[in-house]
Amino acid sequence: MAERRQHREIPTEHRAQEHLANERTFLAWVRTTIALISLGFVLTRVGPLISDGTKATSGSARLAPVGIGLMIFGALVALLAAWRYDAVNRQIEAGLVKTDRGLVWFSAVALSALSIALIIYMFIGASAQ
Repeated sequence: MAERRQHREIPTEHRAQEHLANERTFLAWVRTTIALISLGFVLTRVGPLISDGTKATSGSARLAPVGIGLMIFGALVALLAAWRYDAVNRQIEAGLVKTDRGLVWFSAVALSALSIALIIYMFIGASAQ
């Protein structure tokens, strides 16, 4: 079986394209971060304002930890995006780019864990009412 190459060489004439692709990827991560933080803010601050009645108020109060968790996760995603952008930028300048499967797996596992925690949290909250 042929060995898989660890790095992909980038010819000098294609480096501008690679830099622009790296920037587009970073901006996609930024949009995701904005969405996570915005949703967390809405759950934390606006939820209690739109609720009416005792059941809704207790339900909206339970959303505050979820919202805060989403905002923290969004901040973490922003830091990881900036770190990855910088690493790829240096690799492009060196002429060799290596894929980062560890970051992809970390992101997938963290998002899955957050989703599972939210599902469990919602089930516990629904059964308590």
